[in-house]
Amino acid sequence: MKTVKISLNSIDKVKSFVNEVTKFDSDFDLVSGRYVIDAKSIMGIFSLDLSRPIDLNIHNEESVNEILERLSPYIVE
Repeated sequence: MKTVKISLNSIDKVKSFVNEVTKFDSDFDLVSGRYVIDAKSIMGIFSLDLSRPIDLNIHNEESVNEILERLSPYIVE
């Protein structure tokens, strides 16, 4: 599992992020405080506090580099 910090501070960013992660046959979790949300759930994402960066857990070891490359517009730090 790989964890990165991402920023989804606009509605358009959330929509395009969900479109990107649904292209992969992997599990993605967003972690904000004690909440863990399926990153492919647009409704779940909107239930989080998106004003600050949140953790994205990527449950895929084989294609993690490709995933990070595709998600680079959202990654902070």
